[in-house]
Amino acid sequence: MTKEQERARAHRRQEKLDARAAQREREAARNRQVAVVVAAVLVVVAAFVFLATRLGGDDTTPAASPSATSTPQASTSATTAAVAGCTAPPAVPTAIKTQGLPAKATAAGKTFTAVVTTNCGDITLQLDGAKAPQTVASFVALARSSYFNDAPCHRLTTQGIFVLQCGDPLGGTGTGPGYAYGLENTPKDGKYPKGILAMARTTDVNSNADQFFIVYDDTDLSSVPEGYSIFGTVTGGMDIVEKIAAAGVSGGATDGAPAAPISILKVAVTEKKA
Repeated sequence: MTKEQERARAHRRQEKLDARAAQREREAARNRQVAVVVAAVLVVVAAFVFLATRLGGDDTTPAASPSATSTPQASTSATTAAVAGCTAPPAVPTAIKTQGLPAKATAAGKTFTAVVTTNCGDITLQLDGAKAPQTVASFVALARSSYFNDAPCHRLTTQGIFVLQCGDPLGGTGTGPGYAYGLENTPKDGKYPKGILAMARTTDVNSNADQFFIVYDDTDLSSVPEGYSIFGTVTGGMDIVEKIAAAGVSGGATDGAPAAPISILKVAVTEKKA
């Protein structure tokens, strides 16, 4: 074999080696691109799961008001249910009317009747100012200032805890009426029988404000030692709450917006005279 032939053979050998190296480099580059895409997808999925958990998880308190950043709100869904006797709810207000905390003396020792007119009918409440004067004074003042007008009942729980939560004009995303106060008349045994009217709050025992809940089936909240302020009872219209509860939670969850939308249109309060 001549030197020229040897050089040609060596050249061909080198070309094959270079081709193999180039192929390996192309495969490595493709693998890197795939890895980047997979990583990006995993990041997106992780972000979605995180948000879903934050927005859709149950609150650590059974009926939390919106001022707590540590207790995320239950998620809502577009799923709705038709319930007999209900009309379309009004648009959710865009602002809250802030005001000062009323003196509890305005309700101390008094009993009030509150007629809560909703898009599904009237719910009548009896408010006990003797046992919960500050809570009742607040509720009465908010009602008389039209604070609750068009406020949606934004939360329904259907497993273990059986409550319909209302009172925030912004549907659970507001910051309250501009004040907060502490607990009153909490049951020592943590039992909340059907028909009880109580205040919602965050983990802060001094966070009572505007949100309240109606218990539509016997509920044990003894897991929260401090409890929730009971300030009245439902004396009429419980069937409305029950049919909203029977329609379930939007999206099929056990804690979230009611599938059958219910909103407070107005609240009329009168003092019961002895």
